[in-house]
Parts: sequence; C-alpha cells; structure tokens
Amino acid sequence: MNYDVIVIGGGPSGLMAAISAGEQGARVLLLDKGDKLGRKLAISGGGRCNVTNRLPIDEIIKHIPGNGRFLYSAFAEFSNEDIISFFENLGIELKEEDHGRMFPVSNKAQSVVDALLRELKRLNVDIRVNEPVKTVEYEDGQVRGVILKNGEYLHTRAVVIAVGGKSVPQTGSTGDGYAWAKKAGHTITELFPTEVPLTSGESFIKSKELQGLALRDAALSVLNPKGKTVVTHQMDMLFTHFGISGPAVLRCSQYVVKTMKKFGVQEVTMSIDSFPEKNEEEVFQFIHSQLKNEPKKALKNVLKGMLPERYFLFLLQWNQIDPQQTFSQVSGEKIRDLAKCIKQFQFNVNGTLSIEKAFVTGGGVSVKEIHPKEMASKFTQGLYFCGEILDIHGYTGGYNITSALVTGRLAGKNAGLYAQNS
Repeated sequence: MNYDVIVIGGGPSGLMAAISAGEQGARVLLLDKGDKLGRKLAISGGGRCNVTNRLPIDEIIKHIPGNGRFLYSAFAEFSNEDIISFFENLGIELKEEDHGRMFPVSNKAQSVVDALLRELKRLNVDIRVNEPVKTVEYEDGQVRGVILKNGEYLHTRAVVIAVGGKSVPQTGSTGDGYAWAKKAGHTITELFPTEVPLTSGESFIKSKELQGLALRDAALSVLNPKGKTVVTHQMDMLFTHFGISGPAVLRCSQYVVKTMKKFGVQEVTMSIDSFPEKNEEEVFQFIHSQLKNEPKKALKNVLKGMLPERYFLFLLQWNQIDPQQTFSQVSGEKIRDLAKCIKQFQFNVNGTLSIEKAFVTGGGVSVKEIHPKEMASKFTQGLYFCGEILDIHGYTGGYNITSALVTGRLAGKNAGLYAQNS
C-alpha cells in the first residue's frame, strides 16, 4: 500500500499533523502502537483537556523555557488563537480560565479527542492502531517508507514522527522515535525529566511530618551552591512522603536538574518564602506587634492563621520556640529567627522522580536541525518532526500542548505539500 504521508503517533501533535496533511489532499495513514488514539489528550488537564493558552505569544514563549524561541516562526504560521478557531470550527466551544488556560465548555477531554477523530474520518485519513513501528527507511537522503514490527513494509513519500518523549509511558510515549531520528543523522540532546516532583532526604521529609501539607501561593526558589537564586516560582506547593510536589515545584524541577548538572552536585538548596509580598523586617514587625498587643496569650494562639497550622508549628519547632510561650518569654532574637524562616525556609532536594513519572520530557531532537517554518528535517527530505520528540519543553498550563498542536500543524501541512509536489 502506498501513502503520500505516514504519521507515526496518535497524540496531540500526531492527530493535528494527520488532519493538516489530509487537508492538503494527501493520502494519509496514521499509525499508533496503542489500542486507541489521543490517550495523552484524554488525561490532560486533569481529564478536562487544557487545549491551549490565550496569553500573548511573547508570554507563551516565556512559559516554554526549553527552546520556546524556536517557535516564533511557527506561531507566525499558526498561533494559539488559530488553535482556538480550529477547535471552535470543529464544534468544540472553549472557555478561558485562570492564567489564560483554555478548556472545552464540556469539561471533557474526550469531547476534544472525538472531534479530532471525526475530522480525520471526514478527511479520509486511514487509521491503524495496535501497529508498532520497527523503523523508518531512508535512501539517498530521502524518506522511502516505514517498516512495522510485524515486518510489513509501507511505502510513502513523507513521514511525520510524532511519538512523544519518554514521560507518561502508559500513553505510549516510550522514546521509540529517537532511534529513527538518529538513523536520519539527527542529534538527540540529553533527555531529562521536567515538570516533575522533587525528592529529598531531609529528616522532616523522611519522618513524613509534613506529608500532605499544601502551601498556597508560596514563592519557591532554586539556589545554586553559591547561594544565588536560579529561579523563583510563586504558586501552590505540597509536601509529600518523598519530597515536594505541586505547581511551583513542577516549574522549578528543570532548574534543579540543570543546577545539579552544571555544578556537579548531589543536592540543591530550595527556599520557601511564605510571605512574598512582605520583606523580612515587615514580617518581624508584624509578629512583634501582634505578640505585644496580646502579651499574656500563648504565641501559637496570637499568630493563629498566619500560616497553615502544621507548617507554623513546624517552623516554631525548627527554631526551638515553645508554642505555649508568651511575648515576655520569647526573645527578640528568636522572633527574628522565625521571621527569617517564614521568608526563607531552606532545605535540600537530591533529585527528581524518574522521567517516566514526569509530565514532560526535556531534551530530544535538536531544533538546530529542523526548519522552523516547516518542522522539516534539514538532513532528510520528506522527514518531519512534531510534539514532544523535539527538544522543546514548557511549563504545565497549556504550553506543551500548544507547542504540540502548532508543530503538528506545520509538520502535517508541509509533509502533505511535499508529498503532493515530489
């Protein structure tokens, strides 16, 4: 069987690529090794599917710290607003939530997957699931075909590799595409987990005394061995039985990995600021005046509600302050220590959970070897890449899916045009 374009991978970028190639009038086959398409889409956004983000392009690129600037040309061809129009034209009404995140009004990720599947059917795209690919065949710097694991050879003019990275392997992303990219001469930059919880060997983590405790809107910083701040993210965070998690932690995780590598260290210091809007002196004065106003009351009762109770009692214990003490019993120095701890509670993390437990894969096919307006290989004609297999990674919040849909759109469209004209 001959096809103009074969798309490998039925995630967000692969579905978009197959639709875009089909729109060019190309004969398209979409292959996926799993038993159904859109598995990663179906679980994204907590099962609600955060399809894109409505922030301005410059802001979106800031939220894609891993080679986001590479996407400027792609956004000029197909932007986040175009993604919104695309889904609305498929009958998916969208709504905007906090930080520009766009969700289907239905709150059901499956409705997004179903709309994409209907569009594939309308465009007569052939779909084969449970079809793992063994390799992609190249000859004389051109794509020739695809060999399936069962030995079947499929001839084609163009191949779009959209098989994802190595994170969330239960959706089929197990890193298959890197070997096919290497075979075509591409560099795979070092893979690492991003948007991933952090692990810690601190005694208070091991004792699980803070397990399950959430801090709202805390400013979490990654410090380098010289004590300089590498990055700060102000969002919610959570203490776990193995370390820390939650949105602020996920955003900081890639900087922990990079700092460990850059300085050759086994641990990195994190700092939690529970009152980002006040400086240390203001926190000290606030505590001091509260205690002075109610001098006979126990410290823990006067300051109740200042912080989540478990965390507050933990910080008192950390600074060897008895929660039952009154204003006259606690020294100004101890109050200063507490204020400092509230502003910068420091502890060490020693790594991350595995890449399989990460939301996103860092590293991948080097973007220096990809034409930014077409997503075409600079080495092999008829070869295109899109989605997480590329060395592009963003924060959670609709940024990675935006990158996947935009690169998928360009890869599929240009693969279809190339196949029609070659």
